[in-house]
Amino acid sequence: MANQVSGSPAERTFQYQSGLPSLPVPTLEDSLAKYLDAVRPFASPEEYQITAGIVGRFGEGIGKDLHQKLLLRAKMKRNWLEEWWLDSAYLELRMPSQLNVNFGGPAPYLEHCWPPAEGAQLHRTSITLWHTLQYWNLIRTERLPTQKAGSVPYDMDQFRMLFCTCKVPGVVKDTILNYFKTESEGPCPSHVVVMCRGRIFTFDALYEGHILTPPEMLRQLSHVKQSCEGEAEGDGVSALTSEERTSWARTREYLIGLDPVNKTILETIQSSLFVISLDDSKPYPTAENYTPLTLQTLTGDPTSRWGDKSYNLLCFADGTFGSHCDHAPFDAMVLVTHCYHLDQQIKATDGRWKGTAQVRPMALPEELVFTVDDRVRRDIKHAKQQYLETAAQLQVVCCAFTSFGKAAIKQRKVHPDTFVQLALQLAYYKLHGRPGSCYETATTRRFYHGRTETMRPCTLEAQQWCRAMLNPAVTDSARRRALELAFNKHNSLMADAQNGKGFDRHLLGLYLIAREEGLPTPDLFTDPLYAKSGGGGNFVLSTSLVGYTTVMGAVAPMVHQGYGFFYQIRDDRILASCTAWKSFPETDAETMFHTVCVSMHEILQLVTTAQL
Repeated sequence: MANQVSGSPAERTFQYQSGLPSLPVPTLEDSLAKYLDAVRPFASPEEYQITAGIVGRFGEGIGKDLHQKLLLRAKMKRNWLEEWWLDSAYLELRMPSQLNVNFGGPAPYLEHCWPPAEGAQLHRTSITLWHTLQYWNLIRTERLPTQKAGSVPYDMDQFRMLFCTCKVPGVVKDTILNYFKTESEGPCPSHVVVMCRGRIFTFDALYEGHILTPPEMLRQLSHVKQSCEGEAEGDGVSALTSEERTSWARTREYLIGLDPVNKTILETIQSSLFVISLDDSKPYPTAENYTPLTLQTLTGDPTSRWGDKSYNLLCFADGTFGSHCDHAPFDAMVLVTHCYHLDQQIKATDGRWKGTAQVRPMALPEELVFTVDDRVRRDIKHAKQQYLETAAQLQVVCCAFTSFGKAAIKQRKVHPDTFVQLALQLAYYKLHGRPGSCYETATTRRFYHGRTETMRPCTLEAQQWCRAMLNPAVTDSARRRALELAFNKHNSLMADAQNGKGFDRHLLGLYLIAREEGLPTPDLFTDPLYAKSGGGGNFVLSTSLVGYTTVMGAVAPMVHQGYGFFYQIRDDRILASCTAWKSFPETDAETMFHTVCVSMHEILQLVTTAQL
């Protein structure tokens, strides 16, 4: 990763875009066979036979017609899935985005030069802003090298969406506005928005074409903070972004009709580079327990962030940092790459600015004041109340497992990601006595505008191994053989998913074609096993490997009775964030985290005496 953010001029950020292969369409036979294999852990023999019949009829009948239409679509588009995925996974959803879809994460700077400290908020924020704007400039001047898998370039289009991007609510469907331009494409917005105690400010991050220095940033931030101290809180209009999407859309339309100035303010926020949140919270995390900080990134003050913004930089009163991002424009790897760059730059400079202390005579930040009336105030109050009630129900645990990490796992010749995923399967089986339908993110970025495919870790092989682990009559030798089969199956499915041979997105495409054609929903998608195995967004385990850097993230569970489980794998530790809804009594994030830790010990002990 480090060599991918060095800013080398030899490689242009988007230079490989035109040569990336189109997203392929798997064969219908292959996808249906994989789907049948995926539902087996959740089916009795009788249920499986019924589903096999449904799948067989689908493959010989309507499925064949839908597949041909999908192939025609793929001939017309370099990525047949792109628009569909954006709409169905994000823009058409009506639930509130902030707690259900958005992702957040703590900043790792406290692990080296920036432990929690009173009075450090503004100084550290000014330095973080400077490094963030240097990163924006790397992308704008196309000097951020292309990420690769070996020598295979990845699609970099999502990096265009990190800055100057915002989701806008619609009554039926949201839209994404992206104002970012590279230097060769033309002028790009260069202002930032600062939110503090329900009030909103803006200032330009450039002066005479040059990025403001940290002392200049500090001057601007200090003005904002001083303007808010000892004063009444603002109206907190940003809390409206935490509302159900159609409700927010209608309030937004009303706001615009109330005063033309409101539309200008909205456009200023939407087009800004990003939002800076000066938050009064003091989560006081440690390098081994990020729980309070992670909780704040996901569920913190809705009046100090703009939930539709692609990037909210959260700056807490104890000098710690986090991020809160709308998921629609990009996947977490964009934020991980950016935050790791910041982490390494801050570490290299010991969190200090060694340049000039001179402050040029730029204009002070401008306050953006919405015109509101009693109806808008009621809507804000309602949005805050709903948000806070729901946020109080989200349980978050984000801690480090420090017994071992990637080094010890790879020494046993097993893949670290597969290792954690199988530990998660075993933990769920122990706690709930049944298979846990599981979504793991697989990247498809080797294809043009590729984003993700579903990899399903809850395989029949994984479940047979779980049962072997819980059966005292099974020998360690038999357990190791079962584990080897589970490892191999997982690795094979992950490779297929990353190479465009997964089946979940393919089935989604067939479903959406039927919907667009006005056809009845095929039986395959109404079969109980479809949802029971996770289809249609019903996975009880929503998981993702955040990577092998210092950056961490978190997300709410996909379903009410489920868990969210993000994890970072380092040489000497595994940091995991586990979430669950308190309103569902059968799930507990803390118990799940500790059970995964125990399961990892058991797997390591099992593979220590064998070479898989």
